[in-house]
Formats: sequence, structure tokens, C-alpha cells
Amino acid sequence: MEETKIELQLIKLSEIQSQEVSWLWFPFIPYGKLTIIQGDPGDGKTTFILNIAAKLSKGEGIDSEMNLTEPLNVIYQSAEDGLADTVKPRLEQAEADCERISVIDEKIKSLSMIDERLEQAVIKTGAKLLILDPIQAYLGGGMDDEQIQ
Repeated sequence: MEETKIELQLIKLSEIQSQEVSWLWFPFIPYGKLTIIQGDPGDGKTTFILNIAAKLSKGEGIDSEMNLTEPLNVIYQSAEDGLADTVKPRLEQAEADCERISVIDEKIKSLSMIDERLEQAVIKTGAKLLILDPIQAYLGGGMDDEQIQ
């Protein structure tokens, strides 16, 4: 199969209109952008992000830079941990409002980052945070780690 050659097109940054970034948690988690929590296995990445989700579900911030006016809805997808024996108990331990945290059912078909169900779930729930844990599990067949960096 012959690959189609794409012509090089350059854009000067002088032609780009600057835009302000809206932050969930300045300067760590911007709205509408990809944020990756990285670390070695066992470092507590899932515990950390579940604690953030729990606080957001109650309308609480992590610190003074996370100014929330109301509880937020969150979508949490885990490819490694069981919902009933790991995820929900950790959220309950963090005193989360589990009514505000949803999971997309993957029994029939696994999710990928390009799955339209992600957008549908965000729209339906009004979620302000979508967590894919770990992100590598949701890259899908057409993507790899280098494409998201």
C-alpha cells in the first residue's frame, strides 16, 4: 500500500491569536487539555487522582488555587482496578459524593481515547474532569505513547 505524501505547511506563530487558558487547578490541571499524572508503579497515582475526584465531587478544592463554586461531576475509567473492590472503597474512604462520579460501562466494548462514548458521557453528565487510568490502556490500536506527548 502506497503512503500518501503530505505537503509541508508552516504557520508562523505571529499569525496565531493567543488565548487564555481556563484552569481547574492552576498551574497543574487546565480545562480542555490532557494532563498526565506520571510515576512508578505503587507511587500512589490512582490514590492521588481519586482523592482529587472525591474533593471535586463535594465542591472542595485541593488548595487555594482550586476555587470551586459548586460540586463537579467526574468520569473515572479504570483498566486496572475493580470498581467494587478497589475504586469505590477508595472513593468512600475519601468521602466522595459517588452520585457525581460515573463510569462508562465497558462490558460490551472497551473504550479508547477516540471513542465517541467519552464525549457523549461528558455531555450527558456535564463532567468537568475525565480520568483514564492508566492512559496507556485507552490509546487504542491507532495510537501510541509518542502520539500523545
